[in-house]
Amino acid sequence: MKINPLHILYVGLKNDYGKPALGNSFEYVNFHETLVRSGNYRVDLFPYDEVLRDAGRDEMNKKLLSTVKDTKPDLCFFVLFTDEIKKETIREITEKSGSITFNWFGDDHWRFSNYSKYWAPLFHWVSTTDSASVDKYLKIGYQNIIKTQWGYNHHQYRSHNIVKDHQVTFIGQVHSHRRRTVHQLEESGIVIDCWGKGWEAGRLSQYEMIRMYSRSKINLNFTESSVALRWKPIVKVFLNRRADDSLHINSALQMVQNIHVLTNERRPQIKGRNFEIPGSGGFLLTQNADNLGEYFIPGSEIAVFSDLNDLKDKIKYYLSNDKEREDIRLAGYQRAIRDHTYEKRFLEIFQTMRLLPKL
Repeated sequence: MKINPLHILYVGLKNDYGKPALGNSFEYVNFHETLVRSGNYRVDLFPYDEVLRDAGRDEMNKKLLSTVKDTKPDLCFFVLFTDEIKKETIREITEKSGSITFNWFGDDHWRFSNYSKYWAPLFHWVSTTDSASVDKYLKIGYQNIIKTQWGYNHHQYRSHNIVKDHQVTFIGQVHSHRRRTVHQLEESGIVIDCWGKGWEAGRLSQYEMIRMYSRSKINLNFTESSVALRWKPIVKVFLNRRADDSLHINSALQMVQNIHVLTNERRPQIKGRNFEIPGSGGFLLTQNADNLGEYFIPGSEIAVFSDLNDLKDKIKYYLSNDKEREDIRLAGYQRAIRDHTYEKRFLEIFQTMRLLPKL
């Protein structure tokens, strides 16, 4: 007897921040592609940013409802951005469609109090990557919370057998203390190459970024979030920008909550880079973060630094100890393949939701 595969309607941004000029979004590249390429699911796509731009918010919400009604998915897998999808739309799908609804919340370290706690009750299930937010969901009376974590798309991120022609590299935006840290490393005699928004060298393509993880003896990762009071975060206190670039005034309550989020210090958090670098065969030297030791063994599968002096010492140590660095790199790569692909993350989530049997 043939069993039909789990039918998933993926509802997410296709373009980064909803802007076609920026290319495909992180979630589309990692989540949607993993679901499709796993071969284990039947996946339909509802790219709400593209529909929003073409048809407007009201019509996009109507089209989402009709898509769910016509296709009858087992699971509607949402990745929300702001309020493009109306609460009443999600509530109707959850209560009347017969489909299970799920949303991936990825920024609960700083976004729970002014966003997630208001949207989570609309779904049958939600997930969080923040261990401290599990109790927060329970305190608001929401029970179907799944603790998961970022991972990596092993269909794209892979090891390259190429010459390691870079000593130390960092790929990511310039913000917070990063430029100052890099300058202090250079002053101590460490050669470091940086790419990303705000750096003089600019951005690398996805392909070159993945190759750079293999070309680098040491790949740095910073886990702090920006807390600087720049004009963009201040504007976001008062205005909400949707994925079609339209701006909308926040309510008074939202403004108060946004000010609270902006002025509170953000905890270091695990990010996709923590898995993408080892999964691409790179040696990872990362700042510590919430529960990082649950996913990799520091000193055996990755290297972790605590402050600037520790960072300087560990860079110099691992550049001088090729065999130990290589042993850690290989162990991290094997751990990432075994435990930290998005394919495995989603399987565990669907099993927890009882959409798939546990093997």
